Amino acid sequence: MTQVSDTLLATVRAELSTAQLGDVLDTFDRRHQFLPPEICSAMPGATLVGRAMPLLEIAATPDDHSFGLMFEALDSLGKDEVYVAAAGAPPFALWGELMTTRALAQGAAGAVLDGYMRDTREIRAMTLPVFARGSYAQDQRGRGRVVAYREPVRIAEVAIRPGDLIVGDDDGVLVVPSHVAAECVEKALEKRRMENVIAQEIEAGLSTTEAWEKYGVM
Repeated sequence: MTQVSDTLLATVRAELSTAQLGDVLDTFDRRHQFLPPEICSAMPGATLVGRAMPLLEIAATPDDHSFGLMFEALDSLGKDEVYVAAAGAPPFALWGELMTTRALAQGAAGAVLDGYMRDTREIRAMTLPVFARGSYAQDQRGRGRVVAYREPVRIAEVAIRPGDLIVGDDDGVLVVPSHVAAECVEKALEKRRMENVIAQEIEAGLSTTEAWEKYGVM
């Protein structure tokens, strides 16, 4: 597996957006890399950049209060990793304040949930970026259990593998496969520089039609 380097993570945090990276992935014919738009930031303006630590949560039987492998998965989080819960948007919370506290203590990059979070006010007062389908206080105990982690999962049309680059901002959450991440970032930086040039020319009077004909970017 190709490792997404610390340097690459720092570059993405400092210079790139999901829009720029997503446009480049389209040119790679990877057209289904954004998670569903309902999965959005709990803290507007927050940016999430890290390596995926995917896990799978399924429905539990009412008498199963074990949470499955959830605590083991959470405790395994490393520096700059993202807790990515594939769960099919169940009607209960997949994340809360104490999980956020633990993830922060481990140096994790954030959490991405195919479902809901709770303790929203407390989490918003913390520094860990959390992306979810919304807030809902229903507890997952006796309702959900984690059955696998650090294994490939799927959320909607998007495959997520351990170590993939996860980028989240106000425009959504993007999954960049680790083996194309370096090339994608390089191309996105080129695109960003080109967009800056085009913006300057448009400010100077160039029309959008002329910009498209000249640069093929808009």
